[in-house]
Amino acid sequence: LFDTIDQPDVLDEEFTPTGTYRWGALKYRNKVNNLAYVLSKLATDKFCPQGPAVIGVSEIENRGVLEDLIAADALAGRNYGIVHFDSPDRRGVDVALIYDKNQFEVDTAISARLHMKCAPDDLTRDQLLVSGRLAGEKVHFIVNHWPSRWGGEVASSPRREEAAALTRHLADSVLAADPDSKVIIMGDLNDDPYNKSVSKVLGAVKSKEELKPGGYFNAMWELYDRGIGTLAYNGAWNLFDQMILSANLVGKDRSTLKYFKSEVFNKDFLCQQTGKYKGYPLRTHAQGRYLNGYSDHFPVIIYLAKRVAK
Repeated sequence: LFDTIDQPDVLDEEFTPTGTYRWGALKYRNKVNNLAYVLSKLATDKFCPQGPAVIGVSEIENRGVLEDLIAADALAGRNYGIVHFDSPDRRGVDVALIYDKNQFEVDTAISARLHMKCAPDDLTRDQLLVSGRLAGEKVHFIVNHWPSRWGGEVASSPRREEAAALTRHLADSVLAADPDSKVIIMGDLNDDPYNKSVSKVLGAVKSKEELKPGGYFNAMWELYDRGIGTLAYNGAWNLFDQMILSANLVGKDRSTLKYFKSEVFNKDFLCQQTGKYKGYPLRTHAQGRYLNGYSDHFPVIIYLAKRVAK
């Protein structure tokens, strides 16, 4: 989500009134309203009529666009707050956390810089660690947008492996300090669940049976194995957008918060309805045309459950 202003020293010229996308006030407002509408629908058709407690977002240009997003008509009735830090990414995009103040209480937040030994001159997104209380329990959220596959999947993999190492360090560190707290890792990882960065470096396992104490469970891998993805390219689906949980969020003891289920939010209104790309995410722009869509990725959701006393 970009505003219409050309920021100095940032590669955002495409998203200006004279840029590639002719990104003016009307297109910006349409984008804000479209995204707000999607966020207003997440999870409300199943278990959470009040909407998500926490939403991780990426490709955010600045805090101002987040303020516009939560003030849009579709979300204005909710009590959403924002955690955001500017990061050094060359395109000026950041990650952020939107949270319902009625459901999640923020204690601390830090922005962790990713320094890549394999590409020391590359400037990319920081990782966001937000700690607070959800349903009375200490929960840490790590929001990610790992380096892209620009230059090729194999050639660029070391960048994502270094990002995964930072994520693992952040998660392990908070659990070492407080083993009873819980960690949820989320974001666009630019790799699928089986790729080295996710399955080996981060160590997110496929099944609950493989999960060991102190480990991490990939809540999206089962969906990927069923052919469900969040983005498509040349007829093939990827599931780059993932939710990964610390081991203590997995199990049958519902006296504390536990993982219940996951989904890719791929409702019909988010999809191309006709043509070669039918079923693909309905983008804002495609092949030089303005489609007034939503995103080239579908959102993902996890549900947590906890038994409450009657």
